[in-house]
Amino acid sequence: MSNLQPHIQLDDSLGVKYALLPGDPARLDRISPFLDHVQELKFNREYRSLIGTYKGVKILAISTGIGGASAGIAVEELHHIGVEAMIRIGSCGSLQPKVKMGDIILVSGAVRDDGASKTYVDSIFPAVPDANLLFACMEIAKEKNIPYHTGIARSHDSFYTDEEDAIDTFWSKKGVLGCDMETAALFTIGHLRGVKTASILNNVVEYQGDTFDSIVNYVDGESLSMQGEKNEILVALEAFVKLENGVC
Repeated sequence: MSNLQPHIQLDDSLGVKYALLPGDPARLDRISPFLDHVQELKFNREYRSLIGTYKGVKILAISTGIGGASAGIAVEELHHIGVEAMIRIGSCGSLQPKVKMGDIILVSGAVRDDGASKTYVDSIFPAVPDANLLFACMEIAKEKNIPYHTGIARSHDSFYTDEEDAIDTFWSKKGVLGCDMETAALFTIGHLRGVKTASILNNVVEYQGDTFDSIVNYVDGESLSMQGEKNEILVALEAFVKLENGVC
């Protein structure tokens, strides 16, 4: 009997263990050139999916939309169809001057300043990636001379709160590298479901830069951060190959 999932509209007949999780459905168009034998699957709500192979390893790519709630649904339903490892390839805003445009952040832990992860377990519970998957990403970034940082990110629920600048300043002083909206939910729900997770964030907003202008430029493909996106896709795919070959 098929276990077709209601939101992602996929089932376990795919037989896939590894999934890339971008937020933006359009990012699948930029993942596709990295893969062989690409097949578009479904596009329902924010969840657009395709499947292909990278160095012989079957890879699913599925967008999760904006925020921890929609990302959490994707994690749950992917787990239901047999996906064992998931890597978010997203964007973030920098909270530190050293994190430049197009640098990637390999997230070692997330501040759970979101709502989705807290519906599962109290916020005292840590949001951390699978250690082996994180170390694999670090090794690959080093091998390929990709500009990267490893550290803490903050996951939140809105760009437009009244005290956003003060909030960013607070977390910057605590050494947090950048902020996104999905990593905390991915790490928390993934851990509770026994899924290996990692999160790679491409910085698209300079420290104390204008979020609106940076995101518009990124979407239009006019920013150097597009190279960061290519780098995060490559690192994630190579990490899945290491996992498949038992070297991480």
